[in-house]
Amino acid sequence: MNAPTAAAHLLPEIQLRDVPQALIDALQARFGAQCSLAQAVREQHGRDEGSLQAPPPSAVVFAESTQDVAEAVKLASQYEVPMIPYGAGSSLEGHLLAVQGGISIDVSRMNQVLSINAEDLTVTVQPGITRKALNEAIKDTGLFFPIDPGADASIGGMSATRASGTNAVRYGTMRENVLALEVVTASGEVIHTGTRAKKSSAGYDLTRLMVGSEGTLGIMTEITVRLYPLPEAVSAAICSFPSIEAAVRTTIQIIQIGVPIARVELIDHHTVRMVNAHSKLTLREEPMLLMEFHGSPASVKEQAEMVQDIASEFGGQAFEWASTPEERTRLWTARHNAYFAAVQSRPGCRAISTDTCVPISRLADCLLESVDEVEASGIPYFLVGHVGDGNFHFGYLIDPNSAEERTKAEAMNHTLVARALSMGGTCTGEHGVGIHKMGFLLDETGTGAVDMMRAIKRALDPKNILNPGKIFAL
Repeated sequence: MNAPTAAAHLLPEIQLRDVPQALIDALQARFGAQCSLAQAVREQHGRDEGSLQAPPPSAVVFAESTQDVAEAVKLASQYEVPMIPYGAGSSLEGHLLAVQGGISIDVSRMNQVLSINAEDLTVTVQPGITRKALNEAIKDTGLFFPIDPGADASIGGMSATRASGTNAVRYGTMRENVLALEVVTASGEVIHTGTRAKKSSAGYDLTRLMVGSEGTLGIMTEITVRLYPLPEAVSAAICSFPSIEAAVRTTIQIIQIGVPIARVELIDHHTVRMVNAHSKLTLREEPMLLMEFHGSPASVKEQAEMVQDIASEFGGQAFEWASTPEERTRLWTARHNAYFAAVQSRPGCRAISTDTCVPISRLADCLLESVDEVEASGIPYFLVGHVGDGNFHFGYLIDPNSAEERTKAEAMNHTLVARALSMGGTCTGEHGVGIHKMGFLLDETGTGAVDMMRAIKRALDPKNILNPGKIFAL
């Protein structure tokens, strides 16, 4: 692979399209107070949790129904103006930035559970409902939705980016758990893909095409996902290690011998220190695995004992259990707040956050080389990983006013991704491509595959109005 320079993977040149006043007038006439031109609202919808920046959208439409989305898209199509979907705003790779200008369509008010089919283990929801709100709504059914990317993201955003997270090692990603969709196309037509049936051989798999398309092919307005029975027993444990390598080798052994562990998260010693300060904990400031076991009481006990034996072979110590829901929640909340703990550890900084995923057999090599590189750079960082499936995240904590630090961090990001690709991995395990990974997608898939993606985009969105400037350049 002849990798391009790191500079080729930064924010592309912003080329704003004209947003005619006639479109703004038409949106205000149709949506009234649901259409906002307020600067603060526009700025909120023009940034995510990442470090890239772009001008805000010209207006924000708060959709409350599929009809709202369809009519907004029809108006955007009429004037050939970009339409950028917005859910919870928790993305990290610039997915919702208005890099070509346009209108943000906020679906957060479309947050209802439409139908629960407990017998079939499915639920149909609107895109704006968050994963926590969904699980709260179905808690009386004895079922739960397991995909947990950390942030309280919307189900629509999680579907659009093909999210996964801490439970993916056992329950899979959004790719495996989205069964059917209602989608508004670039022309404003409403289509349906998939069914509630567990499998189908009927035609092209449009559901899988839409899942992971990052709002570039259609706007999801209804989503049917799989549910799972709440496990009879759940137990969490933490274990500290003398080194990152020991923790990673333990994880590899756990996966390779087939322990059905539900979660296994790596946190390096820097991140443990940040989490302790942020969440007022007293965890040992050493590399740590945070694990969770699901099943019957007997199977959970057996899994935990096996893992404890494996960990001890690699120097694991201070194995601590959290069996009550309150204790587990405290530990996982601390883990999910690692990003914010890290950002707060350097006031005024921004995090250049990246993720890669490699085959489990290459995880130790990729991770350790990347750690050596960032340690030598002198830039503060945090490291967390859903290491059970070979996925890990670095966050480089840079001074946003320092061109030198940004350049250095982007260069390390570039090297990290190139390393993962050379080991048979991917440029993004779960964040998605957005803007930040556009060049890396070309490195990973090659010109032919990206050209095929462009052909699909042009066929389904000939005016290039759906979240343009993301995944690849047309």
